[in-house]
Amino acid sequence: MKTKIRVLIVDDSAIVRSALTEIFKMDPEIEVMGTAADPYIAAKKIQIEVPDVITLDIEMPRMDGLTFLRKIMSQHPIPVVVISSLTVKGTQTALKALEYGAVDIMTKPQMHTKEFIEESRIKICDIIKAAAVSKLRRKAFQKKHSLEVKPKLSADAVIPKVKTSYSLPKTTEIVISVGASTGGTEALRVFLEAMPADAPGIVIVQHMPEHFTRSFADRLNDLCKISVKEAEDGDAVLQGRALIAPGNKHTLLRRSGARYYVEVKSGPLVNRHRPSVDVLFRSTALYAGKNAIGIIMTGMGDDGAKGMLEMKEAGAKTIAQDETSCVVYGMPKEAVKLNAVEYILPLDKIAAQALLLKTKF
Repeated sequence: MKTKIRVLIVDDSAIVRSALTEIFKMDPEIEVMGTAADPYIAAKKIQIEVPDVITLDIEMPRMDGLTFLRKIMSQHPIPVVVISSLTVKGTQTALKALEYGAVDIMTKPQMHTKEFIEESRIKICDIIKAAAVSKLRRKAFQKKHSLEVKPKLSADAVIPKVKTSYSLPKTTEIVISVGASTGGTEALRVFLEAMPADAPGIVIVQHMPEHFTRSFADRLNDLCKISVKEAEDGDAVLQGRALIAPGNKHTLLRRSGARYYVEVKSGPLVNRHRPSVDVLFRSTALYAGKNAIGIIMTGMGDDGAKGMLEMKEAGAKTIAQDETSCVVYGMPKEAVKLNAVEYILPLDKIAAQALLLKTKF
């Protein structure tokens, strides 16, 4: 019998604690070990029983979430998923939490439509499962929990798969399409900081909640030589620019003549995600073909694996992050299993390889 993932919920809101408890009760692989209204209560519970994953609010009485997170990481590292309200301050603080060692971030559950509640449940439970098998706890969990992903919609739900028999118009422009999930915020920082000001145009899907992607892009823009922004519908894919798909929207590469641009649109969850890496990769295969480089990074599940295979079959060069440098070796592993990857590299070597490949087009 598979051991359940034991979760400790830390939030000063009784409503949020109750909502999360009900969400986790619906998943047979997760159980709520306990709840705590503040970090002091949580610390006492951890002394009695160590949870597998902690969900942590940021703004709480007596001790804020960031302070508690730093104490956990310095004294007894446990996978932490930060839950934040959709505020500018909360978003920026949640991103800071990722730098301090949190595995992932998610928005507080809000009870709207039945569809919204179901999508939130899927996302939240998937994040908890990814945290449980993250590098932080891999030795303890690799035999208890698998990276198996349940049935889900494919990229067909957003963009049809078309086998083109014609040659794409010639262009000297190269496009780099990147997909990442759990652990991807740090991986993308390393990758983008290594890119020179004249790097090829880059389009990125990072599984991240709505509103967080803009703050994430702004932070990277301050750190990198290239410009980084949250993608908007119709944005041109330009040399020296990286576009990050906005949370809760699919982002596709499109082409008009020799000009590349992005389409940002709504749609169903694909591979349990919106935005989906498979959607971006399929559109890249269709509209850039052999003029593209595909990169798949750390993350749970298989989003992007089939899309990367389509890119490779269209003539694109493909790169996967290696297991050692991944926080969760799920997405790259699935792409490798499909024989969709030409190069398997540690994180700090990926940018250099992409730039080298650019010279061979």
